[in-house]
Amino acid sequence: MIREKILEALMKHAEGNIAKAKVNVEIFLANPVGVATHGDTLDTITKELKVITDNEEVISVLSKHFPFATKH
Repeated sequence: MIREKILEALMKHAEGNIAKAKVNVEIFLANPVGVATHGDTLDTITKELKVITDNEEVISVLSKHFPFATKH
């Protein structure tokens, strides 16, 4: 039972990170000059895309090697 909860938590964590990064990208695309703390918009968007890529890889590994993780 604890195994399934851990796998589910890992999956949800990765999904949440993807959702957060996607929203951040949308914000930068909609208003690239509106975020004063980020001088390089393209660099900032690239960092968010890497977050998405990294977390998609986590989901892929969980799905391939721990099939229960996809049944949440």
